[in-house]
Amino acid sequence: MENNTRFNSINSYLRKVFGRKTVKLSIDGGFTCPNRDGTLGTGGCAFCSPDGSGEMASDIDGQIELLSKKWPDAAYIGYFQSHTNTYEPVEDLRRKYYSVLQDPRISGIAIATRPDCLSDEVLDLLSEINQNHFMWVELGLQTSNPETMKKMNLGYTTEDFRRSVKELNRRNIKVVTHLILGLPGESEEDMFNSVKFLTSGENGHIFGLKLHLLNVVKGSTLAATMPDYTPFSSIEEYCDLVVKILEIIPPDITIHRLTGDAPRSLLITPEWSYRKRTILNTINKMMNERDVKQGDKIPK
Repeated sequence: MENNTRFNSINSYLRKVFGRKTVKLSIDGGFTCPNRDGTLGTGGCAFCSPDGSGEMASDIDGQIELLSKKWPDAAYIGYFQSHTNTYEPVEDLRRKYYSVLQDPRISGIAIATRPDCLSDEVLDLLSEINQNHFMWVELGLQTSNPETMKKMNLGYTTEDFRRSVKELNRRNIKVVTHLILGLPGESEEDMFNSVKFLTSGENGHIFGLKLHLLNVVKGSTLAATMPDYTPFSSIEEYCDLVVKILEIIPPDITIHRLTGDAPRSLLITPEWSYRKRTILNTINKMMNERDVKQGDKIPK
């Protein structure tokens, strides 16, 4: 970890790899999801927006033009974000992935998917890409609690996740995992258990972790069935939980996210979740005041 931060941020890691600021470009590859097209279901995960959490995606040229004004010397990673980005015939995947990697401005790719959508053929393609390009694969676990998985209509299991992580590990492919904090019915203990499930090493090794604040958004099943649900009462309550979680995450795991983004036009609750800078500043302030770092509560 760098001296000026108390957790192992992906920004610091990428700066060491590429020698400069590195920015992810959110790409909508035109994918769908087995939980939407009728293979597993049609409603999607209960918290998911109609666009599959890809509202921020746009074309590469437009994003680079905009971002280069702020970071003129940045490196770029193409991030396949919307829906399930391994859920197509492997030759279609090959065409889409390489069309981005062949852009000389792109230094690598990140691919977001479900734990149950990594066939042997897809894994072989990812392994091929990983031999010559910087890459990681993101798996949306969200929770390790089987009851919450069912209630949120995820459509996959912890065993699906365990298998996928171990297969990716076997091919030396970096794995980043998503957890959602504040899912209905989950206690603080449940959330801690999910973190421990991911970081113990018993279920495979993860390179990175994304902690998402649950956003209840318009068009989601959660908004329709639990319109009055609010996951956290305040920024301080949420940030206190994140700090405690960071203390039990091994220092070698890169931290990719500490909150969640949702367009204000879609956001229902928490009404303060769009205040990303305030949330991050509060987390850093709490860590400084408590003099704690990532991994401090892991037994030596």
